[in-house]
Amino acid sequence: MNELIIGLSDAERGELADLADACGRTPEECALEAVRDHLRRERDRVGEAAGRLAARHAPLLKRLGA
Repeated sequence: MNELIIGLSDAERGELADLADACGRTPEECALEAVRDHLRRERDRVGEAAGRLAARHAPLLKRLGA
């Protein structure tokens, strides 16, 4: 597994630690879940935008053979 180091303010680190403690998890587990959720939302958002563009430009794409 790859590691990523991010900088958090003291307040952010404290908030993350409090959340993790309240959930019975580690701060790393909470941060990983947040990253995965964000990536999933962004992937969905970009996919929807690509679908709208493809639908809007379908005739051109068809002429181009795409």
